[in-house]
This record gives sequence, C-alpha cells and structure tokens, in this order.
Amino acid sequence: MILGIDEVGRGPWAGPLVVGAVVLGDAEIEGLTDSKKLTKKKRDALDILIREKASGFGLGWVPAEEIDEIGLSAALRLATIRAVEQVKTPYNEIIIDGTINFLKETSKGKYVTTLPKADLLIQSVSAASIIAKVARDNYMALQDTIYPGYGFTSHVGYGTATHRTAIEKIGVTPLHRLSFAPLAKYRPEIANTTALKSVVSKKTSKQIGDDAEDIAAKYLRGLGHDILERNWKTKFCEIDVVSLKDQTFYFSEVKYRKTADQGGGLAAITAKKQQQMRFAAEFYASSHNLKAVDLRLVAIATTGQPPIVDAYLEIE
Repeated sequence: MILGIDEVGRGPWAGPLVVGAVVLGDAEIEGLTDSKKLTKKKRDALDILIREKASGFGLGWVPAEEIDEIGLSAALRLATIRAVEQVKTPYNEIIIDGTINFLKETSKGKYVTTLPKADLLIQSVSAASIIAKVARDNYMALQDTIYPGYGFTSHVGYGTATHRTAIEKIGVTPLHRLSFAPLAKYRPEIANTTALKSVVSKKTSKQIGDDAEDIAAKYLRGLGHDILERNWKTKFCEIDVVSLKDQTFYFSEVKYRKTADQGGGLAAITAKKQQQMRFAAEFYASSHNLKAVDLRLVAIATTGQPPIVDAYLEIE
C-alpha cells in the first residue's frame, strides 16, 4: 500500500501546477511508466484504468496566480498537500518522485521516501504522473476555447516559440506565471493588458458560472462519466450536470468561489440544498421513466479564474 506522488507543470510559463497521488493497492495495470514516455492515446487509456482500479487517488492544483503569490517551491508543497488530503485509502509508505520531501513540514513527512526516477521504478508513482499529466493537459486544451490564439492544446503552457510569439502579439492572460523571468516584464502592465481585459474583466457572472460548469463536466468525463444533460431545468427544479457511469445516474451541483478563502463552494451545500437536490434527482428520474436505478448526488466546488475543480464530494 504505497502512496505514490509526482508533479506535472513545474516549468511551463502558463497554467497550473498539478500533483498526482495514487494508492494502487491490489490493482494490476499493465503499461505503467513515466507519463512523458507514453503517447497521449496510451496515457488517456491508462488514466481511465487508474481511476477505476486504484484504491485511492487525488489531484492537487495550484493555479498561476497562486504560484506568483507564494513562489514555486511553496506551490509544490501546497499542491502535494492538497493531493494527499484527497486520498482516503489507508497506506503505509509514501514515495515522492525526485529528491525533495514536500511533506516534510507535515505529520506525514516522516513516512516519505524520495526517489529520483520513481515514476519509472514505482508503479504507484507512475500512475500519479499519468493522472496528473492527463488532468493538466485536458485543462490546458480547454483553455484554448477560453483564450484563443495561444495554442495551449499543443504546448500546454511551455515556453515554445509559438507561445512566445502569441504573448508578444496578444499579451498575457491570468494563466500566465508573471513571476517567471521570461514574463516578468508583463507584470506591471497586467491591469491594462488587452487580452486580460477582453476575456476576464468583461465576463458576466453567468459566463463565469458557465466556465465553472465546463470545468466540472470535464472533470466528470475524466472520471469516466457520460454527460447526459447540462443545466436541466423545469419550473420546479434544476440540475447543473446529469451524468451516467456504470449504470448509475449522478446529479451534480456546481458551486463557484473566486478564491478558496471565501468559504469554499461546498459550504453552500446546506441540508436544505441537499433536500432540493434529492427532489430534483427524483423528478428527473420520474420524468425520464427511470425505474429501479441508482441515483447519486454530487457536489463539485470550483475556485479561481479561470476555475479549477477544488473538491468533489458524493453526498450520502
């Protein structure tokens, strides 16, 4: 029962830092290795298997704005802690790829072994590197629809010639890490950047909410869900996302907070709100003639701009 940990996104000029944490347990998955040595098709296939078969997994995200605020070293520690906090499965050893114990200052630090090239040698670390890379790559691909012209799908935020040219032509976005030396000259100008003003400051609350639901739907697809409905509404109730996985229907309420210190989106899922969600799920099942099926309620909290999934909770 090894908890394997690896990070993705340390060096890009744009996008979040993502840390994966996986306990494989008894799961046997062929083909696990360093995610960078796999094709996209193979990574995507393994990502699905890992999420289905692993005893537990978590993803820790730190967006560019937070990286700029606290620095990359602190961001690596924070992302690792966030990933580990999501793993509820018992484990008796922690292996982190590399030479730095990012959990040293926590109660789990004494159980950590650091190992260079662990993503090649330890299967749970390989699995962590794969789910982190797939999640980050998918996220960056989605940014192409929000910030067109940068080519985020192809370079996922790294400092390629194409990316540099786009920045010089269009400017920077909230995805860009202005604390990184190549982009430092843009820091004083961020409030007046044309790209920033056009894609962020003019967004309505509805557009921001739609972005959050887009991210939530993408997250659910990453868990193997088929999205059946978005913003399903009647005069009695509404559901943000209806999805299907393994013959189970999931009804997700998506909550957005600009920053995590606003209480977190899950704080809005009160007992009364849960009751409303149950009514909506039952009404959906009745109106679609679904009989003797498993219905589950889900709360998804998103934060930041652009938003990321901060928490996923199945409600009993």
